[in-house]
Amino acid sequence: MSTHTANGNKIGHDRVTTRRATTETKPAFKTTELIVYVIAVLGVLIASAMVDENEDGQGFGAESAWKYVTWLTIGYMVARGLAKAGSYERDNDPRS
Repeated sequence: MSTHTANGNKIGHDRVTTRRATTETKPAFKTTELIVYVIAVLGVLIASAMVDENEDGQGFGAESAWKYVTWLTIGYMVARGLAKAGSYERDNDPRS
């Protein structure tokens, strides 16, 4: 509680604090990581469709393609996890 002086100034310990809302990180669809991930996955799948696997097991077949897609997915998930773990974006929207 505070008291006022004759000229209207406050005396006391009342403080007005403003809370600054933050979002964790940008949404995934706004990052270049997602775009690069989707292009890389499409490239791997298109390459595996274009290149046939030989009878001797050499080549670039579906098994190899899905292994690379799995590795790309793990890499994307680790990158997003690191991005969410350490950075904060200021939310200056007055509605939030």
